[in-house]
Amino acid sequence: MKWITRRNIHVDRTSCPWLIRKFIDPNAEFAFVEPTVDLMTVDGHTFDMRGAEYAHAGQHCTFQVMLERHGLDNDPALVEMGRIIRDADVPPSRTRRPESGGLDALIRGFQLSVRDDHEKLLLTGPLYDALYAYCQAKVAEPRPRQGAPRPRLTYTRRVATHLGENED
Repeated sequence: MKWITRRNIHVDRTSCPWLIRKFIDPNAEFAFVEPTVDLMTVDGHTFDMRGAEYAHAGQHCTFQVMLERHGLDNDPALVEMGRIIRDADVPPSRTRRPESGGLDALIRGFQLSVRDDHEKLLLTGPLYDALYAYCQAKVAEPRPRQGAPRPRLTYTRRVATHLGENED
């Protein structure tokens, strides 16, 4: 199947082809068009462009929309990857994940140094393979507890210990 998006691909438009080829359509072909193209004149699935079949929805970037629509949101590593991609793709917020700034910088570097979008896909594919492996390891680690650790002693014993008294 043919998949169509805007030319000069950036974060969402490099990550979605990776997702499509890995999990949705291994034989996908990609075409890159001007942003002003009439979507009624193209033959294929459109993504990450105004009026596309797959586009940003609410707080979700196109990658996250594809996860949901194709039932891939049950993979915690892909969900975490989607959060990183969203934070790299949209203007920074207060809660931007630390990995997102690096991803944005790398993809901007590809935009500046590689003119051909097909070549960008070849070069960024291993980057997203590595990000997925990183996310798999990240979600496998136990999450740190939030807040202060709970005291192990009862209040009475803590006061007695603090005052240096015996509890008797």
